[in-house]
Amino acid sequence: MARYIFITGGVVSSLGKGLASAAIGALLQARGYKVRLRKLDPYLNVDPGTMSPYQHGEVYVTDDGAETDLDLGHYERFTGVPASRGDNVTTGQIYRDILAKERRGDYLGGTVQVIPHVTDAIKNFIQTDVDDVDFVLCEIGGTVGDIEGLPYFEAIRQLSNDLSRQQSIFVHLTLLPYIPAAGEMKTKPTQHSVKELRSIGIQPDILLCRCDRPIPEGEKRKIALFCNVPESAVIEARDVDNIYAVPHSYHAEGLDVEVLAAFGMQDAPPPDLSVWDEVMTAVREPEGEVTIAVVGKYTELKEAYKSLIESLQHGGIANNVAVNIEWLDAQVFEREDAASYLEKVNGILVPGGFGERGAEGKIAAANFARTRDVPYFGICFGMQMAVLEAARNMAGIRDATSSEFGLTGTNLVGLMTEWASGEVMERRRQDGDLGGTMRLGAFEAYLKEGSRVEEIYGTRVISERHRHRYEVNMDYREMLEGQGLVFSGVSPDGVLPEIVEIPAHPWYIGVQFHPELKSRPFAPHPLFASFVEAALAQSRLV
Repeated sequence: MARYIFITGGVVSSLGKGLASAAIGALLQARGYKVRLRKLDPYLNVDPGTMSPYQHGEVYVTDDGAETDLDLGHYERFTGVPASRGDNVTTGQIYRDILAKERRGDYLGGTVQVIPHVTDAIKNFIQTDVDDVDFVLCEIGGTVGDIEGLPYFEAIRQLSNDLSRQQSIFVHLTLLPYIPAAGEMKTKPTQHSVKELRSIGIQPDILLCRCDRPIPEGEKRKIALFCNVPESAVIEARDVDNIYAVPHSYHAEGLDVEVLAAFGMQDAPPPDLSVWDEVMTAVREPEGEVTIAVVGKYTELKEAYKSLIESLQHGGIANNVAVNIEWLDAQVFEREDAASYLEKVNGILVPGGFGERGAEGKIAAANFARTRDVPYFGICFGMQMAVLEAARNMAGIRDATSSEFGLTGTNLVGLMTEWASGEVMERRRQDGDLGGTMRLGAFEAYLKEGSRVEEIYGTRVISERHRHRYEVNMDYREMLEGQGLVFSGVSPDGVLPEIVEIPAHPWYIGVQFHPELKSRPFAPHPLFASFVEAALAQSRLV
């Protein structure tokens, strides 16, 4: 029998519900329980795939090709449990499915309403495919009181009543601000948030209170009294120096004990947090440091590169070094010499992206890395820019470009119109929809025998997650390989390039997929571990 934990938020957004959900999942997992985490997003977009990073941050992609909220990345990194399209739903998806049923006549002429049709659809989503887990953690996006979130709060209220006693609990995340002028921590925002939650029929069982300093005992008692929870259920969620310290911090405050007690599970086995001990030792006691330049187009918005940031830290954990990230706007290199910005870094990473803006700057970064023997890691768009740089400056194709930027020049990178997805042939049109039309999800790649990537992975066949609609043209493979850029990974049918590398370079690799989506703090992705190792070797040469 699955038990349900509903995580809600109040006062302000961006308090860290996703991280809190992931940490609770990790603590339950450490006690031997099987968990599944889900995110319910109230916005009307079908998925975040067409949303600007400035609006939504990173788009996280699952093995089965779903474009999802970045919180699913937290879930996977903290628990290691692969997410799927069944773990993220939006209001857009809910309404799309309901309206399709209405058009088919599935409602037999009845009036379609928010209650019960929308709320029933939400409840069905929450309860689908949970037979093999002990706990289902459901995070509700937004904050209590948001008009678009009301159907979700109503659905979980109903579901809690539908379930048997002690089969569901509510964890509410709030803010306890400290007012320097008054010299006090204020509980009123939390009280108002809980009042709002109770007004729609939900009484929280546990309050997770974000703060930047210890909560005085008197304030804890006040919160417990006015919010109608036991004092032990007022949990201090104080800021920590690293997100991977959160499970230990929550455990020290008794959160996992309180969660289990709310379910009547006082005899649960103790947690084994040794894996988090090892992670935090590596993070807090590094034996060196490296500096990696990330040359991108959304560098002022770190949420756009959330998985990338974490994967670089994982590479540091694997090598017991601290990774310092220097964020560089690619457009700067279109006006100024890249050397003045890159001479002191130990590695250069060009991440994924869309559109022409900053492309020439990324090509300049790839050129600097290649000609100066600085470790280079190109991901998705970053691989394509490395290929264009090689075509222009190694193979002499001066007008090498991508059809993504227009139809002028020699298009070494072009729009994919068809590709194999298992036994199904996917097809796309130039003027087709943008949403959900990319090459999405996990695909296998075959690695060249004796290549650097085969050595790094330790296998000839890999599976990695993709999110792109443009590919390098394999017609230029022979020409580029003749100049030293080797296509060391290809799709099983040999049609699509997956990895390029320069064997004569200390470390120069471009990948068409997104390895950052499969890296974990306790299992760093081999490419990131190897890249940081190469950066460390380079730092010792400076």
